[in-house]
This record gives sequence, structure tokens and C-alpha cells, in this order.
Amino acid sequence: MKPHRDGDQWDADAYDDSHSFVPEYGENLLEWLDPEPDDRVLDVGCGTGQLTAKIAARGADVVGIDHSEAMIERARSSHSNCSFVRADATEFDPDEPFDAVFSNAALHWISEQDAVLESIRNALRPGGRFVAELGGANNVRLITDALETELRARGYETANPWYFPSIGEYAPRLEAHGFEVRSARLFDRPTEFENGDDGLTNWLEMFGEEFFESVPADERDAIVAAVEDELRPTLFRDGSWIADYRRLRFAAVALE
Repeated sequence: MKPHRDGDQWDADAYDDSHSFVPEYGENLLEWLDPEPDDRVLDVGCGTGQLTAKIAARGADVVGIDHSEAMIERARSSHSNCSFVRADATEFDPDEPFDAVFSNAALHWISEQDAVLESIRNALRPGGRFVAELGGANNVRLITDALETELRARGYETANPWYFPSIGEYAPRLEAHGFEVRSARLFDRPTEFENGDDGLTNWLEMFGEEFFESVPADERDAIVAAVEDELRPTLFRDGSWIADYRRLRFAAVALE
């Protein structure tokens, strides 16, 4: 197992090559955003800019921000019609407010939730829209339970890097930062990983680095193999891994 991420620095090639389902599943979130021509839109956690470009294609003036330099460099080289800025979403301070903020599969990576929601509220004009999707309560629970069980059995501490809230937890949080929640859904989305039998390993290499921080490199493959053996009867079907994704999607409006 060779991690494809070092903290906030991602392998943009591996992300685009093996995890294209992330922006693909985010495409119908654009219907919730419904950008209009000349809307100023901020894309928080834009990654390699694939959804940012689709927002721009609808006539919006869009800015994508991400904390990963590699992701921003790939976004700039692939989508020259958009603006991209390497920035910390918890501290982003735009020169002028946006009409809407969009975020797909990014907010659950941010531990400082109150800071990022305050930053997003400050980036919006009154009445501005905030449309986002993140991992919801019990997202990839089967995978994380199997991984944490195997790590503990071998004497390792576990560190889950994600924040997966319920609607009941997140809606009050949004309200506390000056938003009115107009719509929210928590739903299952079984997600097929790419690359067949290697799909779960590739997913852990890209997204699960924190679980292995205390594990020697020569032991990681054995842990992943044990996790695969545990999960194969449940999550491996017709030659592919089907992960137990659950998503939280919401639309909110910035109050006066």
C-alpha cells in the first residue's frame, strides 16, 4: 500500500485516474445550485476543478479554492476559463461577496466545522445560497469498522479523519452560523470503486492515510488484505467493490 496523499497534499493524477466517481456523483448537486448567468459562485474544496468548470459552463463567474497545491495546479491547467486559488476554507476572505457557495465531498475533511461555516457565511451576500454535499452519518461504516478492528487487534491506535454528521446535528450548526436550511437529505448511495479487485486498496491509498500513520510500511499491505477478506462477502460483487456510502446534502440561505 502506497498512500496517494500526504496530509492536505493530494496526488492529482491518482485522484482523476481512479476516483472519477467523486465529481460524477456530484454533477446532480448542480441542479440544487442552479447557477444563473453572471452569478458569482465559490466552489469550496474544488479538487481538480471538474465541477467548477461545469458551473462556469452555465455562465457563472466561479472561483474554486482548495488547500492542495497539486489539485489547484491540475485545475488551472485543465480549466483555464475558471479562477482557482490555493486557500484554507476556514480563513478565506474574498474581496467581494458571492451569490452562492458550492461544495461537493469536501466539508467532511474539515475538522474546524464552526470556522469553515463562519468563513462561508462571511463570503456570501445576504440571501446568498449555500449548496453542499458531504459524507453523512455512518458513511463507509462497514469499511471503517473493519479497518479499526484490524488495527486495534494489532495494537495500533486509530485516527478517523472524517466528520460525518446527521441532519439533526448539522442543521442546527448551520443555523448557528446565520443560515436558514431550506432542504436537507440523508441518503444511501452504494458506490462502485474503480479498478476491480484493487478498488478498495486504491481507495484507502487515496482517502485513508490517517488510519495508517502509526503503522510501519511493511505491515500495511497485510492489514489491507485482512480488511478485504473481512469485507469481501458483503461489499465485493460482480468483480467490483461497492462501498456503503451515505451522503448528507443540503441547501441553505444566508440570513441578513
